[in-house]
Amino acid sequence: MSFRKPTSIKDFLIHLGVLIGSTFLIVIIVFYMWLPITTNHGETITVPDIKGKTVSELNEFLGKRNLRYEATADSSYSPDFPPLAVLRQVPKPNTKVKENRKIYVTLNAESPPKVRMPKVEDLSLKSAMMVLKSYDLKLGEVKYVPDVFFGVVHEARLNGRTVLEGEKIEKGSPIDLIVGDGYGNTVFQSPLLIGLDQEEAEIAIIGSGLKVGKVSSTDKSLAGFGATDSLGNEILEYRDISPGTVQQQYPRPGRRVTIGDPVDIWIYKPDSVSNTSTILDNQ
Repeated sequence: MSFRKPTSIKDFLIHLGVLIGSTFLIVIIVFYMWLPITTNHGETITVPDIKGKTVSELNEFLGKRNLRYEATADSSYSPDFPPLAVLRQVPKPNTKVKENRKIYVTLNAESPPKVRMPKVEDLSLKSAMMVLKSYDLKLGEVKYVPDVFFGVVHEARLNGRTVLEGEKIEKGSPIDLIVGDGYGNTVFQSPLLIGLDQEEAEIAIIGSGLKVGKVSSTDKSLAGFGATDSLGNEILEYRDISPGTVQQQYPRPGRRVTIGDPVDIWIYKPDSVSNTSTILDNQ
C-alpha cells in the first residue's frame, strides 16, 4: 500500500487513522506479547527457607527452583548450626521473586570465634549466668559445695578443668559452675516467678538453687499476686499478664523449698488449649 500526500480532509483523516492504528498495534505487540516472553512477566518463584542448609546443599536445592545464591563477606557464628550453614538470607522466605534471582546468604563460621573467659568467681549464681550469656557462653552443670554463703560462685570449669579469667575459649562453650550451698541453710522460700517471662523465670529458679521442673502452656491470662487487704490480711489479687509470661507456679511463691527442688511453671500463651486441671486448681 502506497501513501500519497493527502489532498483533502478525508484523505488526511484516513492517513491519521492508519497511523494511530499502527501505533496502537505496535504497543500491544511490545507490551503484551514480546515483553512477557522475554521477561517472564507474571512468572514468580516463592523464596524457600534455606536457614540451616549447608553450602554443599545449596546449589542443588536452589538450582531445582531456578534460583542462585551468593555468600556475603560477613559471617557470624551460632553453635546451634553446623559450619558453613545459612544463618540469614535476603530476600526472606516466602518472598516472591523472578526466576534466576540471586539469594544472598550469611554463613556460619567454620570454627567458633574465641572470647576471653569473664570473671564469674564471687558472683551470685544469677549474676554469673547473665555474664556467661552476654559473652555467648552456655551454662553447663551447676554443682553445689559446702559453703556458709549460699549461691556464690566458687569456680568455673570447662571440660572438667578450671577455666581462668581472661583465658581464650570458644563461643558457645558450656561452663560448669561450682556454687556454695549455704551449709544448713537449705530450707528457704520459693521465689516469685509470676509475671516473669520464661527465660527470666528459669534464671531465677536456677539462681535460687532450685531446678526447672515441668514447663506447660495455659490460656489463662489472669494471675494471682500476693497483696494485703485493708485489715492486713494476705490475699491474692488477680491481674492480667502479658503473653509469654508465667501465669502460675508450683510450689507457690513463699512456700518452703529446699535446694535442688523442682519448680513447675505455666506460661500464658493465648492460643494454647489447656482443659486439664492441675495440682494448683485443687488448692
